[in-house]
Amino acid sequence: MRLNLDMTRRQKAFYEADADEVLFGGAAGGGKSHGQVLDALLCALKYPRSKQLILRRTFSELDKSIIRTVLGMYPKEIFRFNASAHIGKFTNGSLIDFGYIAHEKDVYQYQSTEYDIIRFDELTHFTETQYTYLLTRIRGVNGYPKQIKSTTNPGGVGHAWVKERFIDPAPPDTLFRGAGGLNKIFLPARVQDNPRLMESDLGYIDRLGALSSENERRALLYGDWDFFEGQYFNEFRRDVHVCDPFEIPSHWRRYRAIDYGLDMFACLFVAVSPAGEAYVYRECGGKDITIGDAARLANEKTLRDEQIYATLAPPDLWGRSQESGRSRATLFYDAGLNLTKSSNDRESGWLAIKELFATRGASGVPRLHIFSNCRELIRCIPALVRDPKNPTDCATEPHEFTHFPDALRYFANFWWRPNRVDEEKKRMVWTPDMYEDYYNAGPAEKEMLRRRWGEPM
Repeated sequence: MRLNLDMTRRQKAFYEADADEVLFGGAAGGGKSHGQVLDALLCALKYPRSKQLILRRTFSELDKSIIRTVLGMYPKEIFRFNASAHIGKFTNGSLIDFGYIAHEKDVYQYQSTEYDIIRFDELTHFTETQYTYLLTRIRGVNGYPKQIKSTTNPGGVGHAWVKERFIDPAPPDTLFRGAGGLNKIFLPARVQDNPRLMESDLGYIDRLGALSSENERRALLYGDWDFFEGQYFNEFRRDVHVCDPFEIPSHWRRYRAIDYGLDMFACLFVAVSPAGEAYVYRECGGKDITIGDAARLANEKTLRDEQIYATLAPPDLWGRSQESGRSRATLFYDAGLNLTKSSNDRESGWLAIKELFATRGASGVPRLHIFSNCRELIRCIPALVRDPKNPTDCATEPHEFTHFPDALRYFANFWWRPNRVDEEKKRMVWTPDMYEDYYNAGPAEKEMLRRRWGEPM
């Protein structure tokens, strides 16, 4: 049979791209999802008995976007869809699985499968771990092209790693070799590339331009990957907050702040000037290291003549193990790192960092600066996104971006204090944990806590 398919110039470039990994993304309305479904149809017909997988993050997204588009586009004479199994079969033996990966562990439902092409629709909704695991499912001996082909808009929990993998290494429409020797290409999508939308909905661009959020407008209208809706620290600017390293004066007070878990140890060194400006001047960390090795690493990175006022850590490190009766804070102490308990109040900590990033007056100078050698913190801060259920909090995914910012949060919770204590805080009723922190603190810390919480009642 003869197919009468309408394909835009950019959708054709997506179909013809022969890289191992292809990303078609950018502005809203560029015909990306339609191009993904159209590409899957053409590949299924070109390569008999081929196997493809199309993925969305949730079943609702899969059902309302991809499956509806497929059922409206694919000719019934050559295609049958099994709604209960979410499998589409062609008369030439090709098949397409339609799936979703709501949680990290959901990828393991595909551990015994193999595909010629795997397709992620809205790639930035997925984590890097999910993506890289599915790379291992691309295999086969039939001689057909083996690819991962993805479409997306900027934004979402995966924005940072997608940008790092596809956008930053090379200009658009340029084939480049990435990690593992795989060829990659990024094909930008613009709303103007979709002539059918431009002809049928003349007001679409105006509606995008009327979005109240500048970040959302730049992402969806222009396909700008530097800013995106949902970004938590949208005030962070490298040219404002990142500075060249300099020798820290010996009289400045210095802190270490750590975040420790089985997956990652993160340690930041922070110096505070007499004027009350904080400088993150060193970082260290590692994956899958023991408490003893973490303590040794922090001490090794501390200079011999460096006076550390306090090493700040979250309260959960003081919880005692049921097996040994000892806390991780005690294990750190035994390994040579004496910890000081900070607050784990997530909302207060993140908001404190936002206050410190905020520029002041005509000078435009913030109270928090990061040395350019602190690459992990600089990489992770702009990658944090808002928790969709609580916009005041940061999302805990992607988890690989949270460790160094968490360490900064423990410092901010401990050190930062507002310029004044309002009447509500003066009347604040202290909790038992607040009293415990207060009576275990030194004179300077007690003064700081009184400024933060008001006088104890």
